[in-house]
Amino acid sequence: MKPLHRHLVSTSRKVLCTAALAASLTTAAVVTTAPTADAGEAEPGPDSPQANDRGNARLDLPDLVADPPPAGAGSPEGASGIPATALDAYRRAELSVAAALPNCKLPWQLLAGIGRIESVHASGYGLKGDGSTEKPIRGPRLDGNGFALIKDTDKGEWDGDQEYDRAVGPLQFIPETWKTWGADGSGDGKRDPNNIYDAALGAGLYLCAGDRDLSKPADLDKAILSYNSSREYVNSVLGWMRQYQAGVADVPNPAAGNYPTPPPGSPPTPPPPAPPLTPRPPATPAKPPTTPPTKPPTKPTEPTKPSVPPASVDGLTALGEPKITAEAGSVFATAPKVKAVLSDGKPAEGETVVFEIADDDTSGTVFAGAKRYVVVRTDKGGVATAPALTAGDKAGAKNGAFTLRATLYGTREFTVKFTATVTPKPAPVVDALARTTTKPLTAVAGSSFVGVEVKATAKDAPVAGTKITAALVEKDAKGAWVPVDPAAKTPFFKDKDGKLLHTVALAPTGADGAVVLPDLFTASAPGADAVSAAPGTYHLRLVTENGVELILDLIVTAAAPAPANSANPTVPAA
Repeated sequence: MKPLHRHLVSTSRKVLCTAALAASLTTAAVVTTAPTADAGEAEPGPDSPQANDRGNARLDLPDLVADPPPAGAGSPEGASGIPATALDAYRRAELSVAAALPNCKLPWQLLAGIGRIESVHASGYGLKGDGSTEKPIRGPRLDGNGFALIKDTDKGEWDGDQEYDRAVGPLQFIPETWKTWGADGSGDGKRDPNNIYDAALGAGLYLCAGDRDLSKPADLDKAILSYNSSREYVNSVLGWMRQYQAGVADVPNPAAGNYPTPPPGSPPTPPPPAPPLTPRPPATPAKPPTTPPTKPPTKPTEPTKPSVPPASVDGLTALGEPKITAEAGSVFATAPKVKAVLSDGKPAEGETVVFEIADDDTSGTVFAGAKRYVVVRTDKGGVATAPALTAGDKAGAKNGAFTLRATLYGTREFTVKFTATVTPKPAPVVDALARTTTKPLTAVAGSSFVGVEVKATAKDAPVAGTKITAALVEKDAKGAWVPVDPAAKTPFFKDKDGKLLHTVALAPTGADGAVVLPDLFTASAPGADAVSAAPGTYHLRLVTENGVELILDLIVTAAAPAPANSANPTVPAA
């Protein structure tokens, strides 16, 4: 395999040459220096150093109304805010990785989900336009006391600690991981995990390691677990990723210290120092009271009530029938619904539910906007209802059935599966048969009717696959069409053995609704049982399986008389 660092440099230079990308990259190069590992040679897993417990504290889930921005930053209502520089870094990392590793299909929203959890996109640390921060972002010492035990691997170069490692930067890289996967996304010739451009690109390459395809749920799950081996972490990252895929707005870079929550792994803020003690003046002897003081009645102290932990989501169930059906190309009449309940039995309002079409669907079924997933919030009754779901143009896999998942990401993951079925459109019902030309059907006695074509339609649209029976008919005494006498000398068809037939089943009509009839003969080979249709008008009845009928007139004309031999007028000319 070609070393990744050469591949990245080569492909990135090619990408940077395109006008479209050059217009989108405003402050830094995409890639100039690459990591030292190859994506296909090393696939980090849940036991890698990066996956250790390093003190991540922001495993909350997305707010679909708005992700509250740092104080004073402002954010459009109804959008999730990401500081402009962080958003730019995530998007550039996606472009760079796509140029070097196109099979990985890394979405920038995955990087944003990790960045949101690890440092709230470097908010509160003074994120600058070049991707650096005013304040370093460092996790707790990984000394085994409450977190993983990782001895120093960088001699304090990145984390300022020469005894133990700390997670560093906006994406909280373990120094040992950065040594292998560090990248230069800012284009300044350095690989710095404290720079969000470098960190985002390094994270993208790390997640794509081992030839992963992140469009596959299994590979995506493995990639996130390799970043932090925690199912709760995976759920939170996926929740934020889906939220950002549903819409995002960039907000100004916040100033350092403005974010209301402390950085991950930070020690608690110490209380303010107590004021110095002031010596009290000597006490003046008090005069003895003339009347003994009356003690106020003592009020009995109420026993302290034990604190009750807040209720949490404890279940997700389907409402109604978990099977939904729609014809190809139509909207599912029944909208999938789920209900979330809390541990105290009350409805869980405002919870995040992701409705997602499973990968086994090949019908092309989508939600509005051609999306395969949507993010919905539960209402006051704890109910989340999927929006309109349009069936694809063809039946899906597994006899038209596929899975629609509804997942609630919380401290636990709750999933409900719906069986969705896309049925084929009913075949159109033929309502007319007609010839494709209006020219009369005429043949000279002894010749044949050749190339007679008819077309089946339904509301003037061609109908493919129509089965038609053709038969020579005549009218009976009551005027009804009946089959001709088998011994009658009329035009006829032939089977493959040359046998004369008065009735045949035509081949099904083609995509254009048309079919050409077999040749109709007016005379057979000479012999004792020879048949020759006399000049006159005969009738061919065409009828479909649903009874649509067409009567064709077959006109047989007499053959022109042969010129007489001048010597013997009774002998035809040769």
